[in-house]
Amino acid sequence: MVQIKDISGYLVHNDESGPFDIIGDVHGCFDELKELLEKLGYHILFDDATNSYTVTPPAKHKAIFIGDLVDRGPKSQEVLRLVMDMVDANQAYCVSGNHDDKLYRKLIGRNVQVRHGLEHTMEQLSHCSAEFIARIRSFLGSLPHHILLDDGRLVIAHAGLAEHLHGSHNRSVRDLCLYGPTTGELDKMGLPVRLDWAANYTGHAIVVYGHTPVQEPNWRNNTINIDTGCVFGGKLTSLTYPDHILTSVPAHKVYAEPVRPFLQHNISA
Repeated sequence: MVQIKDISGYLVHNDESGPFDIIGDVHGCFDELKELLEKLGYHILFDDATNSYTVTPPAKHKAIFIGDLVDRGPKSQEVLRLVMDMVDANQAYCVSGNHDDKLYRKLIGRNVQVRHGLEHTMEQLSHCSAEFIARIRSFLGSLPHHILLDDGRLVIAHAGLAEHLHGSHNRSVRDLCLYGPTTGELDKMGLPVRLDWAANYTGHAIVVYGHTPVQEPNWRNNTINIDTGCVFGGKLTSLTYPDHILTSVPAHKVYAEPVRPFLQHNISA
């Protein structure tokens, strides 16, 4: 198997063509994640003795998580446990989201502001063992900022990525993958004003991303945002590649109030 992990931040699996079940921003919504995976045909068992999950995917399928596993929702620790177990079993890939990166920086002792849901994650992790915390720290620190699959025909990045940057790495590329392009200005709510990178995308590779919740995922210029705001009372959505099948489950409740209203369409990263 051709498998290259570039230590500078991105992952290449050119020989893997799917099927992939690409899952949008989970944000600690473990119950919905389990429900979605089971709807997709994954069989999930929890072993109380080992505190671990055993997952049996559908034949030849692999899950891909587009980042923001944590924060705001009620069970970030269980989302992490399930995703880490699946990645360790070679049943899943995962890219880093900005919330995952912030948790990592907090766990390695950096000075970060504990807000926007991180306070809930830290409270949940306060009940976990030091060994589990160390595992999380190692896992989050190893996540790539984007993944190229199927001979570069499929690109996974949390906030999307323009074609000329696919397979590139520097601090700017990493920040684009985690946060998306911005104008450098703040809106009236104090949030960064984001640029609509997908509007000008002309690449041949399909880019699947999340980061900014939309009411419904819509294809735009070979890109699709599948963050449908589960933690805000929307739904958790997956895209099965290469068949382009969208599957979703509704949020069980509203866990957090969005600072911005949901976008009507897939118009921003």
